[in-house]
Amino acid sequence: MAGLDRRRFLGAVGAAGLGAVLTAKGAGAGLRQQVVYLGSYSTWGEPPGAGLQVATRSGQALRVGATVADMADSSWLALSADRRRMYVTNELEAGRVTALDVSDAARPRILNSRSTGGAHPTHLTVHPSGKYLLSANYTGGSVAVNPILAGGKLGEPTDVVKHPKRERDPHAHQVVVDPSGRWVLAVDLGADAVFVYRLDQATGKLALNQRLDLPSGAGPRHLAFHPRGGFAYVLGELRAEITVAAFDAGRGRLTTGQVIPTVDPSAPAPQYPAEIVVSPDGRFVYASNRGEDTIATFTVNGASLARLTPNVPTGGVWPRHFTLDPSGRWIYVANQRSGTVSWLPRDPATGRLGKAAGTTPVGHVAFVLFR
Repeated sequence: MAGLDRRRFLGAVGAAGLGAVLTAKGAGAGLRQQVVYLGSYSTWGEPPGAGLQVATRSGQALRVGATVADMADSSWLALSADRRRMYVTNELEAGRVTALDVSDAARPRILNSRSTGGAHPTHLTVHPSGKYLLSANYTGGSVAVNPILAGGKLGEPTDVVKHPKRERDPHAHQVVVDPSGRWVLAVDLGADAVFVYRLDQATGKLALNQRLDLPSGAGPRHLAFHPRGGFAYVLGELRAEITVAAFDAGRGRLTTGQVIPTVDPSAPAPQYPAEIVVSPDGRFVYASNRGEDTIATFTVNGASLARLTPNVPTGGVWPRHFTLDPSGRWIYVANQRSGTVSWLPRDPATGRLGKAAGTTPVGHVAFVLFR
């Protein structure tokens, strides 16, 4: 199912870092609370979400607080390197991205918004240079480059690259930068391909270096790099599998290797994996499965992965996104259809996850970001 209809049918690397903290007053004086940003779909879904909300964490529990006005369909969030600016997709037909000042973590302030030159931007990444914001327009089937100006505001796009059609229309779902900072990779679910670009930092223009075609119908959605480089793990939404691809950072080229499923053969169809994360130490890979509503855990063995069974239920429905907390001991999951954020314990030594320890209601939630 192509275009926006597919996204609505299906339920339609901002990484965790050191957390900002607040000091509670009154009876709980001295309690340190971590700020967490929650993105959600606000123009559709039952019930719709609030767009962008600020939450605090005490222990593991989240307490949802203020809503940031005028932040419709905030589906992906990312922080600048200094963690003083936040950039958010507004996944609308007239796609745009918004820059916010989060130097006061609990009180985000909108700086400005700019067009992405395409419909329904679903992912964004801040370039390591700090000079550009890269966005993936899902329905537009394109990748956009917006300059980041002085003070963190965004400029108009310097480039919008439309992906070519294969059997289906292109649907760019993610854009990331490799660990060397030299290459921009765009994952296209409709084209069944990963595009590797070189970004000219003087002009903000993208030049194609490689198109890696995956099998027809694979539906690549996201990829995650090993922190030391060398390998990328490409998550296939439509076949519920991960493709391990060697990456040559010198030449900017991917070569496919092992393909491993994210669910057991006995799992009821269909399954739609959504997010993939590599642990900071590079020893484990995690992927969420929408359908059986689980997270799969894999151990990294050189050029291959091995799945630790069984997959662990997320404690909610339709896990669109998840992230490790700054300690690496908890995973927080955005369960879109149940409208909940759940948290699962993680053993950093073994990589194994425990059962969900709690949930917080967040309407049509799409993203969790630790400040």
